Amino acid sequence: MDFADPNLWLSLFTLTALEIVLGIDNLVFISVIAAKLPAAQQEKARKLGLTAALGMRIVLLASIAWIIGLTAPIFTIPFVDHVVSWRDVILLAGGVFLLAKGTHEIHNTIEGDAEEAPTTKVAAFGAVVGQIIVLDIVFSIDSVVTAVGMSDQLPVMITAVVIAMVIMMWSSGPVARFIQDHPTTKMLALAFLLLVGMALVADGMHFHIPRGYLYFAIAFSMLVEILNLAAQRRRKRLRAAESG
Repeated sequence: MDFADPNLWLSLFTLTALEIVLGIDNLVFISVIAAKLPAAQQEKARKLGLTAALGMRIVLLASIAWIIGLTAPIFTIPFVDHVVSWRDVILLAGGVFLLAKGTHEIHNTIEGDAEEAPTTKVAAFGAVVGQIIVLDIVFSIDSVVTAVGMSDQLPVMITAVVIAMVIMMWSSGPVARFIQDHPTTKMLALAFLLLVGMALVADGMHFHIPRGYLYFAIAFSMLVEILNLAAQRRRKRLRAAESG
């Protein structure tokens, strides 16, 4: 591996950027789910989840031959000639899980019983970590398959994944606090999870939805929400000035 080769550094930069983008889904999910825990346990759950994700990505990258084999057909659905691989099965299962979990969280946010919330928070740590690890597996498959397709240098792939995960760990706290402090933003995040779940199901059925469409949709929604929050803060300042 030639460290003086500019293509090596360009590949590292590009792959790191892609890994960060692909990790946004995972980070949002972890932030929303960890918010169900007591405040003292939330950061521990986020860091544990992201550390598990990093470990799984490195293990999977070191097993490149197995990853490539995941795209090999395991059976064909008759009459429609639809070929199914293990990657398809994992993406379908993860997508259905995200759709079910996102719908459940939206229902609890809107219609949940406030009196039951403290009990749920106290008892949820093991379940929350389990849910995070399950989704880490799904997102790791997607991330690693992308890395394998972009580079043939294992050190470059592992370095890109490590850099991306360190950035995600650093930003997980601010992202989680922002989502918790603004309930409408949490609803947008949950809606984003539904979009990602649908995209994973579509990918598992060989209907690829460009991720750029999803990220544009959520970025536009977040921009509108930021403008709404700014307008709300301005109205509060005006009311405070008038009352003062």
